[in-house]
Amino acid sequence: MTQIIEATQVPLDGVTTDEIMTVVAARELRDGVVCFVGIGLPSTAANLARLTHAPAAVLIYESGTIGAKPTRPPLSIGDGELAETADAVVSVPEIFSYWLQAGRVDVGFLGAAQVDRFGNINTTVVGDYEHPRVRLPGAGGAPEIAASAKRTFIMLRQTPRTFVEHLDFRTSVGHAEGGDSRARLGMTGAGPQVVITDIGVMRPDATGELVLSALHPGRTVAEAIAATGWPLRVADDLAVTEPPSQAELLVLRALTSRP
Repeated sequence: MTQIIEATQVPLDGVTTDEIMTVVAARELRDGVVCFVGIGLPSTAANLARLTHAPAAVLIYESGTIGAKPTRPPLSIGDGELAETADAVVSVPEIFSYWLQAGRVDVGFLGAAQVDRFGNINTTVVGDYEHPRVRLPGAGGAPEIAASAKRTFIMLRQTPRTFVEHLDFRTSVGHAEGGDSRARLGMTGAGPQVVITDIGVMRPDATGELVLSALHPGRTVAEAIAATGWPLRVADDLAVTEPPSQAELLVLRALTSRP
């Protein structure tokens, strides 16, 4: 509640694409959801949801914190504030075996460096694995989250370098090759259900292929297609996302402006 009061001092002019993306992503989380949160934009969106419409959301981080309530976006899974504000702190094996792999996590909220048309994720390398152009942070718990969470949400900025025809490395499985290929791999979760970008929102069709389902205000289909490395399909009932409200922006700016 303190954050919301302090946020009234934050100006509302100049809404950024990252702010729109974060607000739209936060709205995907329902109150009471158990969410395994990735660091970065997903963490900001999840905490925005917790501070606005989903106060009963339970945020889990890979370091073993359950019910974390950080006052600012954590710098890493080892950020001390996660433990300080959590309802409980357990071992990493318990988080994965008892919570995630046992089916107790409703949503895995992940970021990515690359994503393909079936929601498979790369967070390992850009370029050849043995001689990469860029060495990325790596897998962490993302492969297990993508495999076992009941649903997966993905959030990243959309460019031809991030939305690619072929991943340089498949770190985490989304809908695999499409169709029933994910199920044949034995994965219990339903896989990616939504991908939120700075241009719009994609959701999988019956085959698991991502389809543009909504655009953010002021963005165009042409922009989305140009920023995608495969022939992007567009939903017949393409929607426009609701702009961020004043209340959402106030809370988001208070959250991200804290030292």
